[in-house]
Amino acid sequence: MSGIDKLLEIMAQLRNPDGGCPWDLEQDFESISPFTIEEAYEVDEAIAHGDLEAIRDELGDLLFQVVFQARIAEERGAFDFEGVTEAIRSKLVRRHPHVFADADTPPTIEAQTATWESIKATERTASARDRNLDEPPDPFEGVPRNLPALSRSAKLMRRLARLESESGEEDDSLELVRRTVADVDAALEGTTPGPDRAGATRLVGEGLRAWVGLAAALGVDPEQALRRADDTRIEAARNGSAPSNAHQAGRSPHR
Repeated sequence: MSGIDKLLEIMAQLRNPDGGCPWDLEQDFESISPFTIEEAYEVDEAIAHGDLEAIRDELGDLLFQVVFQARIAEERGAFDFEGVTEAIRSKLVRRHPHVFADADTPPTIEAQTATWESIKATERTASARDRNLDEPPDPFEGVPRNLPALSRSAKLMRRLARLESESGEEDDSLELVRRTVADVDAALEGTTPGPDRAGATRLVGEGLRAWVGLAAALGVDPEQALRRADDTRIEAARNGSAPSNAHQAGRSPHR
């Protein structure tokens, strides 16, 4: 018996009404979902620490969450673990025609990303057609609002980049950063009226979004970039390093 078969068997025993685990039996999609999210973050934490043994263990915990959710679906007659693996198998084949079909290999990573997004857009159109929807597919479908804000913005940015490239618009991410920084400087220096709370929220939101756009243009994940910057600052604080400027200390230099 393979390792995955043994894991599926254990899951079946845990969910068996006759002698299974009471806690596991009480769970459903909604109650187990927070644990799935937590395990994904713990994988990321292990990777950040470069701990290979921890990465192995956390990946196992995350795999168990997939098995758990698949078991709940199987009990409801929806799908099973085999259905999950078949779904991702067919998706990977479909989205890599240059590997599994006769399509030409994209010459650059950027071209491959554009091809990937085009294939996903075609899938969304087909999905809307299968559901008998008359309206055109939503280009932002599949971008959950409850993602971490930076991750969601980065994902939206990739969708927007494809739409803008189709319309011939040029990337202006660097100019947007410069513009928002200038707006902030003007407000802090008092050369423009200070924004009210709503205005400040808009200003910060636009500024963050501009930096996410710049990160996308540079091929950087903004969520990871901010985490690393924070980790560096925390380590410096633990070692007794003083903030290099007032901004790093969390104070406005104008106060």
